[in-house]
Amino acid sequence: MEWEQNIPYLEHPYFSSRPIKKGDDIFVGELGFEGENKQLIESFSRAIAKESFAEGKSKTDSLLISYKGKLVFESYYRRGRQNVPHFQMSITKSYTAFALGRAIQLGYLSMDDLNKPVVSFLTKLDPLKLCAGAEKITLAEALNMTSGIKLINDKMKNYKTHPERLKGQLQAQAYLACSEQIPAAPRKFSYQPADPALIMQVLESVVPGTAKDFIERELMGKMGIINYSWQLDTSGLPKSAAGSSFTSRDMIKVGTMVLQNGKWKGEQLIPKKFIKRAFSPITLSYGSNFYGYFCWYQDIRVGDLIIPCFQLRGALGQYTFIFPKQELVVVSTGHGAMGPMLGDISQKILPAFIQ
Repeated sequence: MEWEQNIPYLEHPYFSSRPIKKGDDIFVGELGFEGENKQLIESFSRAIAKESFAEGKSKTDSLLISYKGKLVFESYYRRGRQNVPHFQMSITKSYTAFALGRAIQLGYLSMDDLNKPVVSFLTKLDPLKLCAGAEKITLAEALNMTSGIKLINDKMKNYKTHPERLKGQLQAQAYLACSEQIPAAPRKFSYQPADPALIMQVLESVVPGTAKDFIERELMGKMGIINYSWQLDTSGLPKSAAGSSFTSRDMIKVGTMVLQNGKWKGEQLIPKKFIKRAFSPITLSYGSNFYGYFCWYQDIRVGDLIIPCFQLRGALGQYTFIFPKQELVVVSTGHGAMGPMLGDISQKILPAFIQ
């Protein structure tokens, strides 16, 4: 993310209502061909361009739209580039969930395993040093941010000065030992990095080789995603709460895979059941926002219509919106305020695709 801060702003924004085919397995089309409101999208894009080049605004870097399986709109502003990966922040959590789903599809885990304790997969832990109740946290609860972990800062301070104590499964050991007692389920939703770190630890323990290589070979590689970066955590494993960077076109690929219930080019990469749970409204986090497995669900109102929306979200304005009923995927990246696009999607984008 630090090097991305040095990317100069584009002198002029780039817009295309007829994206170019790039040989990256993304089908392209033309905005308006299926009856969508081309003028509404282009007007919104011009507004983004003016806003993005003013200080203190939302600082949108890209906006891409795929409709009925075809990329029909592509635009870049400020630091956005077609061929340069953009930091994803918490969308990395969603990718971590998808990697676990891929492991299930390949038989390294089962859907039933999601209800088993995390510690049952981490054989290097010292059970005598875990906090009370740690053995009850299941994979499903960690995926849903309801592990109940509440780290005690005084205990965690020692690890900040001795990062070697967090290598490998020692990271999981620290999180499960330095927490207050884990309450009985059901537990409150708590958005925190410890939960995705546990899932990455489990992935590392069940797949052949390393989690890093597995993600590269079996998930991203299967979708032809090669121009990306994924930072390593102190543990030596890929970061899971944040730390990945992907191009906006590759974000469209991931959204399309979700839209196709875990399939890419006819191959089932992630079980349909896993995708369904990942975007199910399992836990109400706040307002009208529900949380599944490191992914979000929200009902969006457009006039009198209530439209289901699957979401991948990252701080500073990273989004992938998936509207199953409309066969619509919208990707947006930015480096400013988090909120504007959440409101704009219902006011200025979605209405263009409602027939």
